[in-house]
Amino acid sequence: MNITVLLGGTSSERDVSIASGLRIADALRARGHQVAAVDTARGPLSMEDERALVRGPVVKTKPPSREALEEMGRNVLGRLAEFLPRPGDTDVVFVALHGGTGEDGTLQALLDLVGLPYTGSGHLASALAMDKDLSKRLFRAAGVRTADWLMAPAGVDEVESRLGFPVIVKPSREGSTVGLTLVKEPGEFEQAVAEAQRYDTEVMLERYIPGRELTVGVLGDTPLPVGEIIPKHEIYDYECKYTPGMAEERFPADISPAQAEALQRQAVDAFRALKLSGYARVDFRLNEADESYCLEANTLPGMTELSLIPQGAAAAGITFPELCERIAMLALTGRGRG
Repeated sequence: MNITVLLGGTSSERDVSIASGLRIADALRARGHQVAAVDTARGPLSMEDERALVRGPVVKTKPPSREALEEMGRNVLGRLAEFLPRPGDTDVVFVALHGGTGEDGTLQALLDLVGLPYTGSGHLASALAMDKDLSKRLFRAAGVRTADWLMAPAGVDEVESRLGFPVIVKPSREGSTVGLTLVKEPGEFEQAVAEAQRYDTEVMLERYIPGRELTVGVLGDTPLPVGEIIPKHEIYDYECKYTPGMAEERFPADISPAQAEALQRQAVDAFRALKLSGYARVDFRLNEADESYCLEANTLPGMTELSLIPQGAAAAGITFPELCERIAMLALTGRGRG
């Protein structure tokens, strides 16, 4: 197949997207496909461009600055029309973007208008999954347990009475724990809200669930083995996610078969509640009473060497090149999208 991989972009997860996209491109080439890589912020990448990007660490311990991303993002959607392939020039677009307009349904709507098949979920499902408030409402409607939450501008007194401390304060439409703070005391609350507002105008205030961090990938309609993440920090933050040695990932997780089956069932229920398609990763917390709480669904999960869905696939006996090829093939099956 002729495959165009879209990567980079102007979200706070730009570096992660570049690392994911370049690895996907290499894997698809290893399966015999013709692959072109396009940075949606800067344009097509030559093979020399790709080699230059991987000479140093692509993902740093912190995301790019907001100022740098804003400068890069000026008129990016206008330029994107120039960068996208035309129908007939490519068989499928592999969307390796994370966050921002690459994952919130904006790009997906544009690809629908152009008439290009693409990987992952459609524009409505992408938008629903990106908005954590809407996601949690749909989870509850589908019987998927999720932690109680409020949306700012709820004040500290309301948070303390209805959620209690500690509480998670995070942007409602952001990924990779960017802008997220674990607030333990009321005096820390306002600063945490201000930090989250740097990344999104909508801020979620969520009851903190102490316990284990678990994740389930979904490929097509099939859940992958459950994984557990044990971060070096108190929470699984940006540095722990993308720095070697800062987290231990166990696939399959050390839980009972019954627990694993229940989590996989909840992951598929969450996947369907948001009308997702292709593939996704659904994250959970498991408390001491073995009650699982769905945190969110990631419609374009990371595909770096440290990322979780490739590890889940490997535990199911699926190599990374095969995983990428299967995701690309799912985009060509003609199934409806949300």
